[in-house]
Amino acid sequence: MLKWCGHDTLIRPVPMFQAMSDIVVTLPDDSELSLSAGATVEDAAYAIGPGLGEDTIAGVVDGELVDKATPLPDSADLEIVTEGADEYRRVLRHSAAHVFAQALQRLHPEANLAIGPPTDDGFYYDVVGVDLDSDDLTEIEAEMESIIEEDHDIKRQEQSREDALATYRENPYKRDVLETEAAGEDPVSFYIQGEFEDLCQGPHVESTGDIGAVKLLSIASAYWRGDEENDQLTRVYGTAFDSEADLEEFIERREEAKERDHRKIGREMDLFSIPDHSPGCAHYHPNGMRIRRELEEYIRQKNDELGYEEVWTPELNKADLWKPTGHYDAFKEHGEMFAWTQDDSEYGLKPMNCANHAHIYGEQSRSYRDLPIRYSEFGTVYRNEQSGELSGLLRVRGLTQDDGHAFIRRDQIRKEITQTLRVIDEIYAEFDLEIIYKLETKGDNAVGSENIWAEATEALRDALEAQGLPYDVEKGEAAFYGPKIGLDARDAIGREWTIGTVQLDFNIPERLDLTYVGRDNQDHRPVMVHRALLGSMERFMGVMIEHFKGNFPLWLAPEQVRVLPVSDDNREYAEQLREKLSAAGLRATVEDRDWTVGRKIRAGHDDRVPYMAVVGDREEESGTVSIRDRQERERDSLTVARFREALVSERDTMQVHLGVIAETTPGAEADD
Repeated sequence: MLKWCGHDTLIRPVPMFQAMSDIVVTLPDDSELSLSAGATVEDAAYAIGPGLGEDTIAGVVDGELVDKATPLPDSADLEIVTEGADEYRRVLRHSAAHVFAQALQRLHPEANLAIGPPTDDGFYYDVVGVDLDSDDLTEIEAEMESIIEEDHDIKRQEQSREDALATYRENPYKRDVLETEAAGEDPVSFYIQGEFEDLCQGPHVESTGDIGAVKLLSIASAYWRGDEENDQLTRVYGTAFDSEADLEEFIERREEAKERDHRKIGREMDLFSIPDHSPGCAHYHPNGMRIRRELEEYIRQKNDELGYEEVWTPELNKADLWKPTGHYDAFKEHGEMFAWTQDDSEYGLKPMNCANHAHIYGEQSRSYRDLPIRYSEFGTVYRNEQSGELSGLLRVRGLTQDDGHAFIRRDQIRKEITQTLRVIDEIYAEFDLEIIYKLETKGDNAVGSENIWAEATEALRDALEAQGLPYDVEKGEAAFYGPKIGLDARDAIGREWTIGTVQLDFNIPERLDLTYVGRDNQDHRPVMVHRALLGSMERFMGVMIEHFKGNFPLWLAPEQVRVLPVSDDNREYAEQLREKLSAAGLRATVEDRDWTVGRKIRAGHDDRVPYMAVVGDREEESGTVSIRDRQERERDSLTVARFREALVSERDTMQVHLGVIAETTPGAEADD
């Protein structure tokens, strides 16, 4: 039995008379299906089996989600989408976006529609000509529910481009779509439900009644085409699910995500700020810098294990540095490089570190005996992200990568990639994060020969399989210079974040004429491995704040212990305790505000301090300490030496969960 995007069906052998058919498509199990020229996704589904044909909602052709009426090209990769498929929810949400637009125009006929695509979590629709607030969303949502209850069939129709342009003579945004995205297409497709129609490629569900539950979430501003020079639009975000139960679960997760927002927690814990005078560039406050330094030192240890030597390269370079590698064209084309002309030379802030590391490699003659040569750098780079796309630490303009580049021989590829993946697996276990590995293959902007790409891709695949790591293949998502293994981290509430990467590159050494002398005394090209274990310090910090909800493990916590004297008479003993903890390298403070003990404990809990040490007359007389952790677990009369020993052990072993009280109290739980 094979899984066809949510539908179980049996694949039967293709009859012999189909062998001379005009096109062949490849199915998810790598089997081939022969079809007549002009056959659609739905035709292919019926050829597989009548049940699958009846259940088909859409298709995925060469990685693109399409309507089931889409004709199939020869040699395409095909998946069939039915109700149980991962992609089905995306189709459902696309239809919900149309229901929103229909409801909006019923209530506000003056509204002009732009575009309304599905997203990972729902959908949005950009509109103009109408002012909306939260009260309007409640009314529109009620009208959407009425449209769903009316159960309108959603029908695909085609119009000539000329007629479509006439239909949208007063809508510049739809005309722009027709003149750009749909340029050359004739006819173009519309989807109609009741009195509403919209220019759209689809796909959609069969009827509005198939949408189980909808919710409008928020209103924001957006620029047409994401360009700040274009019109400003109103963007309405919403979501849709098969059932009310699924929607309620999503809303709960969303509320939890708000509580974990790293921007909110960053303010509460005084970790960082991103002021208006440095848009997209973080300022790390002392508390945040303590966390960042711990992360940097941890990665330095891992780099030492992998044989990397740390370097430093400047952020300012002449643009000529990046032209041979292709980075200049790639970044300049999308406006992502900060560049300017001075004294007849073009300069730029580096968007990546690899060309600088390649320069260091190329400064000396190299022998095959020298390789691997590995350079690491906490290198700050700059990307000119659009203002509307900036988001706290997760999307910035200035970022520091825990970057590394290894220059190796071809016979060293498998070992190099394998040991890098082993260390990556160890790292994310320390943070209690699940890693999803993605093999990203050649895209349309690739440079280099087919043979080089095939060899590099196969080498990465071999390394993943040698480590026994499950992985998904993301076709066409590689960097322009080589295939890569992308790392996504799944956090405590199931969200996935793109973080580190391992890339194999045969092209930059060729373009920069990097060589080493082989056993045969001839020049050979090294292979370049690009890798970032955490990705960027900014993004990883943001992910960690949200993953732990600010409740960092002891080794990362900016303040590890807060000593709480019961009265002024106990302050000297409290200070002595702090000094003993500090001497062991622990970040300890004394709470000297004139508060009650109860208020001091509440403040420590609110500040997410892992451990609080309460010291009063009894503790001072016995030379002990009473401790509480941020989970409100308690232990009385613990010797100072035992307390310090337990803290040091927990810190040095990098435990994820608080364990001091559990270790010093038989039967206690260690979960945090």
